[in-house]
Amino acid sequence: MAIKDILLPLVGEPNAAAIAAIDKCMAVAGDFGARVTAMAVEEDILVRPKVTISSDLENAAEAAAIRSVSDARGLLKAFDAAANRFGVRNEQRLNRLGSADIPGNFAESARLADLSMVPVKSDGGQSEQIAERLIFESGRPILMCPEERAPELAVAFDRVMIAWDHTAPAARAVADALPLLQDAAEVRIVTATDAKTPAELESGAALVNHLAEHGIKATFEAIRIDGSSVGKVFEAYVKANAIDLLIMGAYRHSRLNEIVWGGATKTVIGRPPCWVLMSR
Repeated sequence: MAIKDILLPLVGEPNAAAIAAIDKCMAVAGDFGARVTAMAVEEDILVRPKVTISSDLENAAEAAAIRSVSDARGLLKAFDAAANRFGVRNEQRLNRLGSADIPGNFAESARLADLSMVPVKSDGGQSEQIAERLIFESGRPILMCPEERAPELAVAFDRVMIAWDHTAPAARAVADALPLLQDAAEVRIVTATDAKTPAELESGAALVNHLAEHGIKATFEAIRIDGSSVGKVFEAYVKANAIDLLIMGAYRHSRLNEIVWGGATKTVIGRPPCWVLMSR
C-alpha cells in the first residue's frame, strides 16, 4: 500500500533545528505524493492538576502557556511555508490541550494515517514520549526524523537497512515499510549477534526470499556485538555504510508496573542515527 496520508505532530519551539526537520519531512512527503496533516498544540493551563501553588509558580505556568501559543503558531507557519515550497497537499490543526493529554491525542489522530512523521529532538523529553505513544497506541508505523541531523538527511531512501531478529515487531516493521523497500536501490538485512546460529542465518535468508517475491533485491549479513550494545552497533553500521533509512521493530516490557524500553529501541529513539521507521 502506498503512503498517501501522513500525520506530522509538532511540539516545542520553532527554532532552526525544528524548522530544518519540518522542511526535510515535507521534502520526503512531496516525493511520496502524500497529504500531510500537521497538528500543533497550545497548552491549556486550566486543565493542570488542581494543587495549591505559589503565585510565582502560577505566573510561571501562565507565561509557559503563552509561549506555547506562540510556539505552536510558529511551527504551523514554518510547516505552511515548507508545504507550499514542496507542493504538499496539507491540513493544519491547532488544538488546545493539557500537557498530559498531548501524546495520547496524537496517538488517537495517527490511527487514521498511513504513517506518522516525528521530528525527534536531541534532548529527548516530550518528543520521546510522543514517539512512544504513537508506536504503542496508534497501530501505525512512525518515521522518525532526528532534528539535529536534518540538514544532512537524504530525501530519497536509496540505501535501506532492516534490523532483523525474526520477531513479530520486526516482521511488522518490514511489512509496513514495503512501499519504501520497493523504491530502494539497496536493501541490507542485518542481524546483530555474537552467536550466528543456524536458525538466525536461515531466518535472514528466508526474509531475502520473501522480499524477492515483492520485487525487492536484498542481502543478509550477521554482525557481531562484541561487548557493545545492539543500538550502538546499529548506529555504527548506519554511519559506516551511509544508510538513509533504518527499519526496525520496537520493544518494551513491564517491570514493577513501569514500562521499560528494550535496549536497542531506547538507544535509537533517544538518538536516531538517520531516518528510522519503527513499528510495533
